[in-house]
Amino acid sequence: MRTDSSPGTLPAREHLPAADAGTPVLDVVIPVYNEEKDLRPCVRRLHEHLTRTFPYAFRITVADNASTDGTPLVAARLAAEIPEVATFRLEQKGRGRALRTVWSASEAPILAYMDVDLSTDLNALLPLVAPLISGHSDLAIGSRLARSSRVVRGPKREFISRAYNLILRGSLQARFSDAQCGFKAIRRDVAQALLPLVEDTGWFFDTEMLVLAERAGLRIHEVPVDWVDDPDSTVRIVRTATDDLKGVWRVGKALTTGSLSLDRLARPFGDDPRDRELPDVPRGLARQLVGFCVVGGLSTLFYLALYSVFRQFSGSQVANALALLVSAVANTAANRRLTFGVRGRGGAVRHQAQGLVVFGIGLALTSGSLAALGAATDSPAHSTELAVLIAANLAATVLRFLLFRAWVFPDRTESDGPSPVVATPTVVAASPVGAASPVVAGHIPSVPGPVPAAPLPHRPVPHLSYDPYPTTQVRAGEAADGNRRDATLRLQPVRPHDTEPGDPR
Repeated sequence: MRTDSSPGTLPAREHLPAADAGTPVLDVVIPVYNEEKDLRPCVRRLHEHLTRTFPYAFRITVADNASTDGTPLVAARLAAEIPEVATFRLEQKGRGRALRTVWSASEAPILAYMDVDLSTDLNALLPLVAPLISGHSDLAIGSRLARSSRVVRGPKREFISRAYNLILRGSLQARFSDAQCGFKAIRRDVAQALLPLVEDTGWFFDTEMLVLAERAGLRIHEVPVDWVDDPDSTVRIVRTATDDLKGVWRVGKALTTGSLSLDRLARPFGDDPRDRELPDVPRGLARQLVGFCVVGGLSTLFYLALYSVFRQFSGSQVANALALLVSAVANTAANRRLTFGVRGRGGAVRHQAQGLVVFGIGLALTSGSLAALGAATDSPAHSTELAVLIAANLAATVLRFLLFRAWVFPDRTESDGPSPVVATPTVVAASPVGAASPVVAGHIPSVPGPVPAAPLPHRPVPHLSYDPYPTTQVRAGEAADGNRRDATLRLQPVRPHDTEPGDPR
């Protein structure tokens, strides 16, 4: 499937309708591990700020990552005292796992999270989520590295943060400025389609989510923030940095091999209906021409280098055929991935076979040019041969692009259906933390079967038929029906267009 014109499963963004009273529009998740000291002042300060400044109904969800101190008790008391506070406990650690689980179970159209230390000034919260509510953006992040941000932290953390973001820019071509700031938000319809593709369950979760979203063409809004470092932070810098570098390698490898199906995340070109009703205009033509020219220039240099090497021990016709064959295979693979955006291994053999047919046309043009040169002069100079081959290749290039676009990699948008996502629900309430714990098991809506990858955002948020602010515990590997399952909601994407039968992915 082509990524430049595929509509994917996400509809055009629209401004969220005004919700009914009591229905949360924003769900702010606070992942915690052994934070009994800071949790209460954090939640009360956040609740007071949202009550005073946020114009929509909201919810604050405490996601307890298997804390071993009094954090569960503090969270339960807060949930009992404040109607807009809910608690959700997992018996497995991992910030990414907590966010994935709570976000997947939430019905709020805007999902956010922040660190319990509240290092980020809360005045940036409304600017963070406003572009998501208005439909302008898909994700929003706070940035400590923007020019207008004001940051107070030590030189060690400053160096690590900037070095990490330079690594992301150099290795994954990331264009966002700050991947690690614990202040982010996402639209729920985007989260349902994006989270199944994110594998990490720890600190790299944020980075992987942002990289995949950016590669899929989703819009990421950055908000400059005022940020003060927490000197009592429990983050293990060395271990976190090592895990992050492993994640960078894994994601970079997946993007290079095309094993990730990002087409399902594609938005229509613009939210104005007029952008999608332009007749007889080839979509993606300008970008494809640029990509084709870049690939063509590089492959021509590669072809000429191969010809010079093969010419040392063979005639001009044999050297030309061998050089053109090798460069044609590389050219087809590069255009397949970079110019026409075809990911995955599905159809690769067929594309190469069709590319060899195009190669045959180029071979006929270049061989005919060499034959004409040989007929004109008995011993042409090597530079003359190269000049003739360049001219013949330029003529073949125009024909190659037309054949690639119309025959080898045609636009199949109209025939391709959306890629569904099959969800396997596994998260439900379990036993309380202890006998003295006042936590009451709540109800998490289960998913009875396959669900769409992204809900339509045009409908008003429905009334909740259950307690909108549940206090819930989840024990690792246990569900409500007593079956042993993993505590994390696992969504497995179906990739009908990007895999072949027998593909291990």
